[in-house]
Amino acid sequence: MNDNAPSLILTGGQVLTVDADFGVAEGVAVRGRDIVAVGSDAEMRAMAGPGTRVVELDGRTVLPGINDSHLHGAAYGMTKPPFALDVGHPSVGSIADIAAAVERAADAARPGEWIIGLGWDAGYLAECLADPDRFPHRRDLDAVAPRNPVCLTHFSSHLVWVNSAALRLCGIDAASVPPPGGVIDTDSEGKPTGILREAAQELVQAELPSPDAGQRRRAIQSVVRELHSRGITSYTEPGLGPGGATSLFGGLSTDSWTAYADLAASGELQSRVSVLLLPAPIGGSADDVRKGLAELRRPESADPRLLNAIGVKIFADGVPPNRTALMSEPYADGGNGALCVHGDTPGLRSDELSEMIRVAHEAGFQLGVHVTGDLAIDTVVDAFLAANAAVPRPDARHYVIHGDFVGAASLARLAAHGYGVNMNPAIKWTISDLMDEVVGPDRSAYQWPVRSAVEAGVTVCASSDAPITEPDWRQGVAAMMLRESKASGRPSGPEQCVSFAEAVRAYTINPARQDFAEGWKGSIEVGKVADLCVLDRPLLDLDPHSITDAEVDLTVFDGRVVHER
Repeated sequence: MNDNAPSLILTGGQVLTVDADFGVAEGVAVRGRDIVAVGSDAEMRAMAGPGTRVVELDGRTVLPGINDSHLHGAAYGMTKPPFALDVGHPSVGSIADIAAAVERAADAARPGEWIIGLGWDAGYLAECLADPDRFPHRRDLDAVAPRNPVCLTHFSSHLVWVNSAALRLCGIDAASVPPPGGVIDTDSEGKPTGILREAAQELVQAELPSPDAGQRRRAIQSVVRELHSRGITSYTEPGLGPGGATSLFGGLSTDSWTAYADLAASGELQSRVSVLLLPAPIGGSADDVRKGLAELRRPESADPRLLNAIGVKIFADGVPPNRTALMSEPYADGGNGALCVHGDTPGLRSDELSEMIRVAHEAGFQLGVHVTGDLAIDTVVDAFLAANAAVPRPDARHYVIHGDFVGAASLARLAAHGYGVNMNPAIKWTISDLMDEVVGPDRSAYQWPVRSAVEAGVTVCASSDAPITEPDWRQGVAAMMLRESKASGRPSGPEQCVSFAEAVRAYTINPARQDFAEGWKGSIEVGKVADLCVLDRPLLDLDPHSITDAEVDLTVFDGRVVHER
């Protein structure tokens, strides 16, 4: 009997190793938690022992376990029933549909009980499509939920839509002044419309009921099961801490770290989770970062390969669809956006952001900075370099989160210092037609310039930003290769398309590098952890339009089969 025989062999297929050469093998062998061999079908079969499970691939594809490098796991779980209403496309197609869903919830709720939902997008609501001046309003919700406060978070998580009961409960009226970095939309009479943008969301979110520990754990476990069905074995949880303490769909406070830590300690966390701590809210300051980091310190984990507090997240600006990203050139309908940090003038806000980045850098953390507009990105990259000049850290691996309109000069500086960009190809697929109206067709076509980043030498990671989009890496790979619109199929910036290999790297080995873990995960090589994803067909040379049809047949995590279709 061969005591050293593999516990699992996958063979007779197309094993995409994602090693330095993007090599292709026929099989892979696993013993315990590790990959012990990669090679030909004959070599793999020769290793099998009586206790080895042999999976016949019959030409199917094996990839490294997928790493969604920016996925709000705890929040994603809380956006689903029974925790929240789904008011996103395609579940709803109109404001009337949303009102009907809220009315059903209000009929089942106690008077005064909050009704919470997520996912609405005016670009998919019939009334807004029919009339460009039409936008969701508190009156739409007042009619169906007069006795219950309602808070519906936009799919971007950068604005909320509330009713009059919520405005009254939170003390928001025509005289209210938004916090720094926030906007309260008002009508022609100066009254709030029920739309609160960026930091102004906190005026409502502070009143939302906080999920208990059991709900948080159940939400995380539900998400991990879904991720297994999608072949995802690792993800970055971008923002747990006091900076998100008031946000149901944002940080979910330090209690979510506790939920993750409890699951890891009990052996129930079946995913590899890298955490960015969130010491300051949108509209925060350097003092907030100092205070938040003092509260957080660096939480410890029972197993850093399962759960690791790896860095710090800071918000620099908003998002382009809401005209809150800081752009060097005006939006199509005017305005340039702004940095969403503390400060009364653009110069003071720029200085404050640089100080926030310096504080986190000097504390020894990796930095992931939410920043989307080209001028804001230049400011962030300047701050990265200034912080590193003051306190050199040769391998800090800071990165730009989203980086929608990152320019050539900033890409070159990011590459020169080993800093990265984390982009969102599935959001590009979702909003490219809308962005033509927001920033004009030329800038819209450039948004998320993946090829420019790769050619500049920047390590590009791709992510879903769930719950902004579903955690479907197949759609992300197809979007990076095609850059076509979900709504019309029209190409948007085809010169920024990348190859299949580059797109797959952005969901595997590149995020492993972002996690400082490329030495032990992210590719199918001997000695690395056995995290694997089996697709139902060969992917090499497949028409990119068909990638989204591929089904995940098998997911292996830590050497164990955790999903089998």
